Formats: sequence, C-alpha cells, structure tokens
Amino acid sequence: MVKEVVSDAIANHLSDPRIAGLVTVTRVEMTPDLRNGEVYLSVWAASDAAKNKTFAAIDHAAKRIQSLLGAALESKFCPVLHFHRDEHFYKTLETMRLIEEVANERRIREEQSPTPEPPDL
Repeated sequence: MVKEVVSDAIANHLSDPRIAGLVTVTRVEMTPDLRNGEVYLSVWAASDAAKNKTFAAIDHAAKRIQSLLGAALESKFCPVLHFHRDEHFYKTLETMRLIEEVANERRIREEQSPTPEPPDL
C-alpha cells in the first residue's frame, strides 16, 4: 500500500517543475515496527542533471508525501519515508546491453568466416 500511495503522490500530487521524466517506485522496505520506510526510486529523464533535479524535488517533498500517506493509512502512526535511487535497474539494463553487444559481435564474426567444406568420402 505504501508503494501505491507514494507512486500516486509523486505522479498526481506534486507540482514541482523540477520533476521531469518518468519516476517509478521500484520497491519499499519497511522496518519491522513500520515506523520507517526505505523508498527506492527509478528516474528516467533526458539527462543526469534532470534525474538529479527530479530526485532532489521528490526528496524535498518527503513531508508532503508522508502527509498523503498518513491520510491513506488506517494506522496509529505514519512511517517516516527515506528516499533512495534504485540503480539496480540501470545495472541490469547495462548488463543486458553488453550481452547483446557480444552476441552481435559473435554473429558478425560467424557470418564473415567461411564455413569449411565437408571432406569427400
């Protein structure tokens, strides 16, 4: 539920012009006592500067997001949210890109090398 509320808050309730691109809440890890939440964000933007501005704007709006979360939760207290960049997705994409690059190089080498003639029997 925390993930859904935070996603909705970022997409629909923040009007900061620094927020650009696509922001995805990739995961939320709650402490056992539910008083703190580690929120991991993936930001897709045109440049690293835009990503940094977007993340800074969301981090700046943490109290606003927490208040929206508190209104949605039916609990005695609202967890304190801590935002982090989720680099795992980018690392996965980079690994996939490298694998594809190696596969393409291998395919090109195989196409360029002549196939040996079978021996006459």
